[in-house]
Order: sequence, then C-alpha cells, then structure tokens
Amino acid sequence: MIGGISIWQLLIILAIIVLLFGTKKLRNIGGDLGNAVKGFKKAVSDDDNKPDAKSDDAKISESKQQAEENSSQKDKDKV
Repeated sequence: MIGGISIWQLLIILAIIVLLFGTKKLRNIGGDLGNAVKGFKKAVSDDDNKPDAKSDDAKISESKQQAEENSSQKDKDKV
C-alpha cells in the first residue's frame, strides 16, 4: 500500500488511462517525454561547457589586446 492507494487501485487507474488514450498515444507521449528529458540533459551539459568556451574567448581577446598594444608600442618607438 502506497500512501493509501493499493496496487489494485493503481492497475484500475492504468486500465482506464489506456482505454481513454489508447496504447499508440501513450507510446507517443512516452517518446515525447523521453526526447524532452534528453534535450534537457543536453542543454544542461552544454551550459556546463560554456564557461570553458567563454574562458577560451577571453584568452583570445586578451591575446588580441596584447598584440594591439605591442604593435602600437612599436609604432610609437618608430616615431
């Protein structure tokens, strides 16, 4: 008995749901739910990888700034 609902009551509810929606629609709902979970997991893992990508972008922009500073310093030295 789970929270006042017995196994038999759960089976009756399941049978009513199958009769109302049909097995094909329930399979589609299950597939859609599975795809939603996969998409959610992918989005979460992509968010975990984004800080690394941002740090790479920050490194690239820092190196560009240093290169610009070096070139401007060289131009000043020539004058």
